[in-house]
Amino acid sequence: MKWILGMLMLSIVLVACSSDDNESEGSGSGNSADPENINIAIEQDFISLDPHDVGDTVSIFGTRSMYEGLLGFNENMELEPVLAEDYEVNEDSTEFTFQLREDVTFHDGEPFNAEAVEANFDRIMDEELRASNNARYVDGIEILGEYEIKFILSEPYSPMLNKFAMILMGSPAAFEEDSEGFASNPVGTGAFQFEEWNQGNSMVVSKYEDYWGDLDTNVEQVTFRPVPENGSRVAMLQTGEADFIYPVPHNNMEELENEDSIVIEETPSTIARYVSINTQKEPFDDVRVRQAINYAIDQEAFLTVVRNGYGDPLSSVMSSQTQYYAEQDLHATDLEEAQALMAEAGYEDGFSAEIWGNTASETSTGMQFIEQQLAQIGIDLEVRSMEEATLNDAIYTPETPEETDLQMWYVSWSPSSGDADGALRSLFHNEFQPPAGANTAYYDNQEVSDWIDEAVQTSDTDRQEEIYADIQETVYEDVPWIFLGSDTILSGHVSSLEGVYVLPDGSVSIRDANVQ
Repeated sequence: MKWILGMLMLSIVLVACSSDDNESEGSGSGNSADPENINIAIEQDFISLDPHDVGDTVSIFGTRSMYEGLLGFNENMELEPVLAEDYEVNEDSTEFTFQLREDVTFHDGEPFNAEAVEANFDRIMDEELRASNNARYVDGIEILGEYEIKFILSEPYSPMLNKFAMILMGSPAAFEEDSEGFASNPVGTGAFQFEEWNQGNSMVVSKYEDYWGDLDTNVEQVTFRPVPENGSRVAMLQTGEADFIYPVPHNNMEELENEDSIVIEETPSTIARYVSINTQKEPFDDVRVRQAINYAIDQEAFLTVVRNGYGDPLSSVMSSQTQYYAEQDLHATDLEEAQALMAEAGYEDGFSAEIWGNTASETSTGMQFIEQQLAQIGIDLEVRSMEEATLNDAIYTPETPEETDLQMWYVSWSPSSGDADGALRSLFHNEFQPPAGANTAYYDNQEVSDWIDEAVQTSDTDRQEEIYADIQETVYEDVPWIFLGSDTILSGHVSSLEGVYVLPDGSVSIRDANVQ
């Protein structure tokens, strides 16, 4: 433990800069009477900007900066109308009728109407893009008028309104002309429109002057910059090179809170942080090995060492902020029990394995922590850090569990749709193993899969609560993950910036950005 703490302290670059020396630098110190350009430093780069084919949180909020859905989420992850002015749902949740806004145009000048909505859903389902998971129960679409459209589901699906909020509308003229190139040339209806994307360096959006809604922003341009190294993000905020950074490194909190020109925000989150364990690869196919691993991990120490105390132990398969959360008894740290289980499973002398993760500073620290903890029970863990795109390909390219080299993945998950189905289906349903979904534990419990399906086919909330409690209890006992923590989101911005914030799912919203 002392070794990890020492390494952590050495790995943090603390940069203190005088506000007087840097008063003229960066965009955060401009004249508040003039429109502003702002810079946002984030931990990782976007993988894709195709609104119908993104799965990681960073790419999701990148697309949300330019695109909108029929519905959307407010700051508290509550549903609200966006491109639809109103909607109706029949009694058994199989028909959804939307009244669309009549004053909306895409960034290329093309009109938004019912035909455009239908074209988006046709693309999603015809090309089997990632968003097809959200539209999987759509069986038919009826255009009732230029600005009225009905969706007919093949069976009742109670979270469908949340899924509509996840499906963003792109210009049919843009994706029909070049469907593959659409990922790097986005055309939506949002308050900001695409300018350029230099992968690994920056992504730039500018205010859309013909936006349909009331827009309370004086920001003309927003530049997102991927900055994986913690100390560099902090330095950018202190010097004014960045107006907003996310995430704020936990070990820099006290330093930044003492600077009058900087504001730190704390947001309870739906983010679950864990290590997925490939349950179909030896020796991890033995539940005793997975149990031993969890007994060897000290969750409280993880939160102290890796997150400086910001967060809570992960007491279920999803965050306590998620719909239908049911608390489980934590896997207490017990090295004797862990060693006994290892011996019982035939691994008294341990074994070697790999853990994968991205190149972010916190990820590296987290994987080193896991490496040190598991060494106590004889597991020799090799830490492999990869760029996000390379990691994504390594995980999602293999077609079968037999083809993958994945053993353990240090990762986090947040249900961007805000519901329990979004927290569970893609991670634990046996139909969503890669490349179909994010079940990177290759978890296959047919009872759990059946429960996940049953829960969305009933509108009885008491029955849903009962089913989701059963799912959480069963999966937690099957330990397909190393359960680590639930995040407290930390972001920071210059005091002159308002209206940029992080939602509980980890998405950054820029729609109401305003420089005072």
